[in-house]
Amino acid sequence: MTEDSRESISAILVAGYVAGYIFCLDRSIHFSSAEFLGVGSVRECSGALGQSYRRLEDDGDSAGGGQPATAPWIVNSSLRDIQADYVRYVPWLPYPKLGIAELEPPTDGKTSWDFSLIDPMTIDFLDATKGHSVILNFSTIPAWMFKTDKPVPYPANPDQPVWDYTQGTEPRDPSMKEIGDYYGRLFSWYTQRGFTDEFGKRHESGYHYSIPYWEVLNEIEFEHKMTPETYTKIYDAVVESIRRVAPQTKFVGLALAQPSSHPEQFEYFLNPKNHKPGIPLDFISYHFYAVPTGDQNPTIQPYTFFAYADGFLSTVRYVETIRKRLSPETKTTIDEIGAISADDVMQDQPGHVTQPIPSSYWNLTCAMYAYIFGELTRMGVDVAGESQLVGYPTQFPSVSMVDWNTGKPNSRIRVLSLLRENFGPGDKIVETEPFDRSVDSYLYSLAVVKPDGKRRILLVNKRDRPFEITVPGVTGGQEDSVDQTTGFDPPGSVKLTGEKMTLNGLSVAVITLP
Repeated sequence: MTEDSRESISAILVAGYVAGYIFCLDRSIHFSSAEFLGVGSVRECSGALGQSYRRLEDDGDSAGGGQPATAPWIVNSSLRDIQADYVRYVPWLPYPKLGIAELEPPTDGKTSWDFSLIDPMTIDFLDATKGHSVILNFSTIPAWMFKTDKPVPYPANPDQPVWDYTQGTEPRDPSMKEIGDYYGRLFSWYTQRGFTDEFGKRHESGYHYSIPYWEVLNEIEFEHKMTPETYTKIYDAVVESIRRVAPQTKFVGLALAQPSSHPEQFEYFLNPKNHKPGIPLDFISYHFYAVPTGDQNPTIQPYTFFAYADGFLSTVRYVETIRKRLSPETKTTIDEIGAISADDVMQDQPGHVTQPIPSSYWNLTCAMYAYIFGELTRMGVDVAGESQLVGYPTQFPSVSMVDWNTGKPNSRIRVLSLLRENFGPGDKIVETEPFDRSVDSYLYSLAVVKPDGKRRILLVNKRDRPFEITVPGVTGGQEDSVDQTTGFDPPGSVKLTGEKMTLNGLSVAVITLP
């Protein structure tokens, strides 16, 4: 491991996605994700969690809508223990009563503001992440704010998922003030102890939380199929409204699901000329999931997942070129990184029964995340968010970072913790010699020197088979790893008695040199 003149790591971002509808780490626990590996500069280091969990009774029975009885205190414990920053909380469209605070339009002097179902998990999330930066995103706009042929219905049961709530493409108020005011009031509920509604009535909450980052909407090309012009007007209106009460809050824009298909969104949004004067462009965000076809079995997926990842990384390089040209001060958070099984894609079909997930799948997603983290580090991307904290049948179980029956961490959180605990601000990335040509294309590595002089190497095995490798200078050091032998347990740890070592299939390992 030889030091060179590369820039030092200023931070390693670990993110998550928490959602009650999905808890996306984003960095969500979307929950959490980490930016990792590679020669280059990491511009920030922390973590994020991104989707939240539904508060469920721990009675061993289903809580409705196909959701399991996950003990909320166990999930919150995972969220606290990870100590991540840029934790992303995203209540979203499948559960209108859990993510929309005003489901009916104001009429005859009365409003429908109701936080009774939204507060419990939101407050749990804010309490569990105290002392760390969070990104909130109440992503679903009340449907009545859009022009539709008839009112859009929503289930009376808050736990029943619905997939057609986000109807209409044209807001009924072309100034977007109505949408902006809605989010200003929602933000004030949690930060200003309450708000004054459309008819001048005060609604008291008593909450005075700090929300340092607010993301404006989610996957805008799917939800209402927004044009760049429409989204930018909504973004400006929301930012203006929130800044009136919290001028220190920073904002995240776009949150695209398919960045490679929508370069026009980046070109328009990142051009300051398309925004009102004074509107900040603090962050942009977008997402990546490896989604295999139904005929890709576990033997094939290690090949296809990393090919998908390489395709996405090409998109990132393209987007970074646009960002640097139009708004170089804007940062980037890729706040949903994960995989969605072919079976999960069918979850909205009548009679669908969730299929068992092979144990190797979880380690494959861990290895892919670590690889993407490393390549994003090479590019100087600020945040890499791992999605999602809690998935379960009907809500993308293959993306979960916890066991949805017990709330206990699975291997995805274990890898996130492994990265966060071993790499961080001030680390200097150094060059390494390549492995033997017979295995080099299957392995990925990152070497750093920490501020205290400790030397560490991250190793990722892209294949579901072991490789024997030689790493000079590691004798007397320590290997900590997550692989199929550790399962959902904490990382395994061994003292290295020689330079030869075996890297198990789909392993993510950290070597601390003596």
